[in-house]
Amino acid sequence: MKKIQAALWMETLKVRRTNIFPISIYFFIFIGVMMGLLMFLSMHPEIANRSATINMKTSFLGGSDWTAFFNLLMQLILTLGVIGAGIITSWGFGREFSDRVVKDLLALPVTRSSIVVSKLIILFVWSILLSLIVLVAAMLTGLAVRIPGWIEGELFPFLKMYMVCAIFNALLITPVAFVASAGRGYMLPISFVILVIIVTQLLFVGVPGFSYWFPWALPALYSGVAGALVPPPGFFSYFIYTFTILAGLFGTIAWWRFADQK
Repeated sequence: MKKIQAALWMETLKVRRTNIFPISIYFFIFIGVMMGLLMFLSMHPEIANRSATINMKTSFLGGSDWTAFFNLLMQLILTLGVIGAGIITSWGFGREFSDRVVKDLLALPVTRSSIVVSKLIILFVWSILLSLIVLVAAMLTGLAVRIPGWIEGELFPFLKMYMVCAIFNALLITPVAFVASAGRGYMLPISFVILVIIVTQLLFVGVPGFSYWFPWALPALYSGVAGALVPPPGFFSYFIYTFTILAGLFGTIAWWRFADQK
């Protein structure tokens, strides 16, 4: 337990002293504010119509009230959550190899499994924090621009669904961690995250029935934003999702313990 605590403290200091942590926070705040301003433009078509690009974006919102805004934020977290969690995980594991400090890290009096677990815990918390930041920034902006149609009964179900989906996304960092470790850098895991996003979108558009078997599609299936034509998640969806997380976790631990010794 003490080794885990020591590794957690070490990883926490790394995150606090790096530039990517505040940059990620500022970026997610910016995205949240932009979502609120997009709703403001939807409320004022006379402004949106001045730009064909803005008018096209606001036309997809499906309304200019809080219900439409909640739907927008749910779709945002389903995509941005995967991207954000994937990028910071690529950084958290890939930087050790890109900066060539992995040998120094492995020389510390801490087990390698403790290093992996501590990294994943910090990255999970970081991912959830970013999801909360974009939510708070968007909600405050929505209140500031006075989005109409506030219904108190919709807030709690939305927040519950939003956080569950954020957790679903954050737990899927383990396969990214494995790819980053095996790829010994940033590029391969980031490419993997982009591929996951593309495949998820293609499944929902082309063969929605197969999304039932794809772990990264589970948050969208659970939230219901994929539409009535897509089946809800069932036993095998959750089984494949859990298996993917555990395979990524134990695969990463095994790689750090054995593969680098060759």
